[in-house]
Amino acid sequence: MSNQKPRVLKDYEKLTTEIQEQIKLVYPNGYSQNLISFTNKEGKKVSALPFETEDKHYLIRMTVQEAQQIISDDDDYDDDGILKDDTKGEYEDKYSEIDYLSDQIPDGDDDDEKED
Repeated sequence: MSNQKPRVLKDYEKLTTEIQEQIKLVYPNGYSQNLISFTNKEGKKVSALPFETEDKHYLIRMTVQEAQQIISDDDDYDDDGILKDDTKGEYEDKYSEIDYLSDQIPDGDDDDEKED
């Protein structure tokens, strides 16, 4: 009996609006710095953004350039590529009941990056 979630490789544009909004909560500072690389079953190197739901582990296929363009074209992000506060609040309220997001959403506390 395996509880392994299926891995789903998908293009960002083909995701539902709800999944795209949830991804924005998990990656409020953009996607490009969070991409992972792997070799697909055809032996080609692929980059993707990892995102996990209750029943699936998504690998959202995109290059660094595509990741930057998605954020640049998205009105939910400001000119610096940061998710706007009002949008963030709206999505947090909308998806507050989804347990799998609470483990992935950054808490906004950047202390771990500021070591003295």
